[in-house]
Amino acid sequence: MKLNAAVKVVLTVALLACAAWLGSSAQFYVEALMSAYFALTLIGATIIHLRVHPSWRDVLLVILGCVVFAVVDFRLLHFKPAIAGWLSFAGVASLLIMGIETVWTEGESRKLHLLTFIPSVLFVTSEYFADDMLKWAATVHQKVYDLYLYTFDASLHVQIPFLVGQQFAVHPSLRTTSLIAYIGLSIPIAFVFAGQIRRVREKALQCFATFVLTGPMGILFYNFVPALGPAHLLRQDFPWRPLPIEQAARIFLEPIALAGPRNAIPSLHLAWVLLAWWYARGLSWWERGIAMFYLIFVGLATLGTGEHYFIDLVVAVPFALFMEALLAVDLSWTDARRATGIAFGLLATLAWLVSLRFIPHVFWSTPVLPWTLCAGTVAFSVYLEGQLRGHSGQIVSEPIATEPAPAD
Repeated sequence: MKLNAAVKVVLTVALLACAAWLGSSAQFYVEALMSAYFALTLIGATIIHLRVHPSWRDVLLVILGCVVFAVVDFRLLHFKPAIAGWLSFAGVASLLIMGIETVWTEGESRKLHLLTFIPSVLFVTSEYFADDMLKWAATVHQKVYDLYLYTFDASLHVQIPFLVGQQFAVHPSLRTTSLIAYIGLSIPIAFVFAGQIRRVREKALQCFATFVLTGPMGILFYNFVPALGPAHLLRQDFPWRPLPIEQAARIFLEPIALAGPRNAIPSLHLAWVLLAWWYARGLSWWERGIAMFYLIFVGLATLGTGEHYFIDLVVAVPFALFMEALLAVDLSWTDARRATGIAFGLLATLAWLVSLRFIPHVFWSTPVLPWTLCAGTVAFSVYLEGQLRGHSGQIVSEPIATEPAPAD
């Protein structure tokens, strides 16, 4: 669709006005731009921007945008300087640049800019409103099922979150690396999405749809077994003083009142990095390496921080399979691989949630049972995901032409 000059000017002014408001709002600066998690989400926009549109001009424009925001916020408005603020400035600058370039380009170039700008805006927007959805879940569910999830983990006779948490306490570098990966979740998502834009546009759109919809869908699943995590349950006793296995086996199970976000099961952090790893097929070795790095260290962080039980991670695997199969639009609904992925992913996720909430005592019959069910769930989910992508994951395509970088 062609735009006349007047419309382009109006859209450009609107984008500049939005950026000016975001960059000068004291409330937005404190609530969003100063948040390390949200700042790294915004950096994801910069990664997508410069990975798909690599040019020294855009790099310099992003730097210029950071300087302008810093002068306005730190010098004129006297906001408190912070590293998170600088990262946020880069992300807002990238969104502004991508938006303006989308307005002023034409044809295939505009389509490529739209493919980077719109998803970047939606990624950032969905993260900004995620807390509101979690607060809503806390108001709906006054009590949580942490005792049920805790006793399942104990039925394994190895309390894994406590072991990882103890390693975090003994090895600060491991804890720091894992926490950085945990709050930087948007980075592998951005690299994989941008990499697929350069490789196969259709695959990039599937990535985008899956990453964005996984959040709202996961929050719906939180309502089946609302829970917080062992650190919220045992507080100062985590990670050094878990309940003895014998005592955990005799816990009287009932919902209890705990303050905090009901976002334990399934672990969306693990689901997202697992999807990033799966969608990284066909990308360069270093992009696959980034996805694997985050898969490992985000997985450790979910446990070591006490924000998740081990079973939260197990259930995240079929949930991730369900989301990938559900959005695998390159396959028909009747394709056996897609239908099986959807069916098993959904049914396995629901079966775990129902069992944990209504029949948790069955897992105590023998440690072999919960371990076998966990291993079987993960292994079969991974197998079905491989089958799902056995066809569509083998798409061979020439890399999509992007804007050439200027000669040195």
